[in-house]
Amino acid sequence: MGTLIAILAVLFLTLIIGLPLLEKYGTEKSPEELNKLARYITPLMIILILASAARFFFF
Repeated sequence: MGTLIAILAVLFLTLIIGLPLLEKYGTEKSPEELNKLARYITPLMIILILASAARFFFF
């Protein structure tokens, strides 16, 4: 139980520290950049789902 609390505490601290830093120093993405990223997300998600299904059913 202590390990779980430690992991949750580290994750919470990372969120508390990381989010303000990302908002302060992160750059705004242009619509072109967002479209370029979105083009790769769907195939990667399909590959992830297929790999998870293969792992579940065969291993």
